[in-house]
Amino acid sequence: VQLVESGGGSVQAGGALRLSCAASTYPYSIVRMGWFRQAPGKEREGVAAIYTGGLSTYYADSVKGRFTISQDNAKNTLYLQMNSLKPEDTAMYYCAAARVYQGSWYSAAKYDYWGQGTQVTVSS
Repeated sequence: VQLVESGGGSVQAGGALRLSCAASTYPYSIVRMGWFRQAPGKEREGVAAIYTGGLSTYYADSVKGRFTISQDNAKNTLYLQMNSLKPEDTAMYYCAAARVYQGSWYSAAKYDYWGQGTQVTVSS
């Protein structure tokens, strides 16, 4: 599975962006998709995840009510709609895919495939 993110950019605080993650394939073996971010000098952190079977979604407390994760199986694409952006949302954003149900959705170690990342910069 190859994952390619797009949609990053520079916006002012309060603005919005929609990230996309196109998958080369969407095999039934993928059970969970997630978005992670990593700011300079910080660890990679889970932002949101969606379980492909039941479409349950999970969010980090810092983005609840502002970000929405969704998927379009027909297009093999994962999305992250980001509204009310804050300077602290500035980071490289990555999408990831997991093959098995194990561990917490926000644990990067539990994902098997990763995209190359797309930069999001929010200015105050």
